[in-house]
Amino acid sequence: MQRVTIKDIAKMAGVSVTTVSRALNDAPEISPETRKCILRLCQETGYRANLLARSLISSRTNVIGVIPPDISNPFHAAFSLYIEMYAKARDYQVMLCSGRPGDGRIDELFDFLISQRVDGVLLLSSSSSAGDLLKAHAALPSVLVGDCVTEGTGSQLNAVSVDNCIGGRMAAEYLHQLGHRQVVYLGFRAGSATHALRHRGFSLRAEELGMQVETLVNPGRSSTIESGHQLARQLFQKPFQQTAVFAASDSAALGVMAAADECGIAIPEELSLMGYDNIDYAALPNIRLTTIAQPIPQLARASVKLLLDLIDSESAGEYTRKFLLPTLVERRTCRAISAGRPMQQKIPHINHI
Repeated sequence: MQRVTIKDIAKMAGVSVTTVSRALNDAPEISPETRKCILRLCQETGYRANLLARSLISSRTNVIGVIPPDISNPFHAAFSLYIEMYAKARDYQVMLCSGRPGDGRIDELFDFLISQRVDGVLLLSSSSSAGDLLKAHAALPSVLVGDCVTEGTGSQLNAVSVDNCIGGRMAAEYLHQLGHRQVVYLGFRAGSATHALRHRGFSLRAEELGMQVETLVNPGRSSTIESGHQLARQLFQKPFQQTAVFAASDSAALGVMAAADECGIAIPEELSLMGYDNIDYAALPNIRLTTIAQPIPQLARASVKLLLDLIDSESAGEYTRKFLLPTLVERRTCRAISAGRPMQQKIPHINHI
């Protein structure tokens, strides 16, 4: 069967090719009757507009690139899904590529997206070098979804993020209200602007409240269940005084739960546990993790809106920085303790595997 072209639609409707093009692009000068006729013919014949040809005329493809660092991460996967949903609502398609600043292929990804004539890019990253990467591709409208604390760079970026410093403060205040005075901050990652702010908010507020904090550093480049498990095993291999663990991500917190189960440490009876992100897994019946929630749908919506506003804008040199507030989600992994009671050393039973 021969492919139907825009010329065929124009001939069937008895109008010019220009009129068909304008009708498909909702041009106001086309009458409702003409537009209805053209759309009906397109539906009946299976005609689809040639996006590449349209882009050569309008300089738009209605496609945006989205680059998360790790699509297997539950937070990144959920975020990407919402991005696609909100982009579609604005008549945009999404081209998804996974990569992170520091990877040898990240510049190749940008070159690829530019070659595909995307209208703009959303880069989901916590790396402190993300700002420099976007500045190197400043000709392409782009939005950083995440934090940037690089000196002098953050003010020259369009970015959307959750206020991680406030999220860290909220976690410290919540554990303090429950009576915890000696706590572990588990999973801090050097080189991550997001983790730097999250840790700063937690540790400064904890210090103000008179809490003692031990920080366990994740040497890897991502927060995973395995990294949380390994750090928790290190913690549990010796007697410890802490009564609570604040994991820098829900994925790391799930690793802590697994290690605690292996070592015979009951959560929350012997150790309170708190995460960050509120991924879907956190709400499962056998997990019920108390966490600081990032508003993923709102974060995706704000990111898409800012990027499309930039694409539509003719002004340059103006930058927008948007913060969303996190929220506390209380479930079953934290419990109140008596702040004045003497703390007993926990001596875990390690099963070496």
